[in-house]
Amino acid sequence: MLSQKLRGILSICRKAGKMEIGFALMKEALSTGRVRSVVTTSDISPKTMKEVQFYCQKANVPVCSLPLTMEDLGGAIGRKAAVAAILDAGFSDRISQLCSEAQTGAAKQSEQEV
Repeated sequence: MLSQKLRGILSICRKAGKMEIGFALMKEALSTGRVRSVVTTSDISPKTMKEVQFYCQKANVPVCSLPLTMEDLGGAIGRKAAVAAILDAGFSDRISQLCSEAQTGAAKQSEQEV
């Protein structure tokens, strides 16, 4: 359910033109100060994740790890990617909220399994 909500909000964000897709465009948008947050997929490579965290920390921008794969994100935004920069504060807040709900749900589920 949460992943459907995430896909929906990401799709709307993309259609509204408030998203830069891919590492190079994310880096460029970070340098201009337009980025409110950066989202990454669950199957991003460790090297790319390290670079994303470095640039985002340098620009003081939060990174949200989505509970989606590159295929899932690609289905939502129309292009397969592991990284996307969110340029709008409203979209950024809602996506961050859904990410934290997904992480809380995953933590509760793993506690129940133990």
